[in-house]
Amino acid sequence: MGIGSALAIYFIIWWTMLFALLPVGVRTQAEENDITLGTTASAPARPRIWLAFFRTTIVATIIFAAYYYITQIVGFGLDDIPHFFPDLK
Repeated sequence: MGIGSALAIYFIIWWTMLFALLPVGVRTQAEENDITLGTTASAPARPRIWLAFFRTTIVATIIFAAYYYITQIVGFGLDDIPHFFPDLK
């Protein structure tokens, strides 16, 4: 796997995990009873976006490391998936 491919795969994993982890631990303005004028009640009270970026980076790095180990070290690839299922002919 080249460095460009690795970076592209990591970016896709990171971006996907960002949207999966973004709502984790967020309290809304309605839950805090502090709704700012002009915002919706479901808006985050304290977004803490840098914490979300940090969590996303940790999770994405773990997932990418597992992906790299499985595909590059073990040698398992997409072509090996059909061999999991027996021929039922």
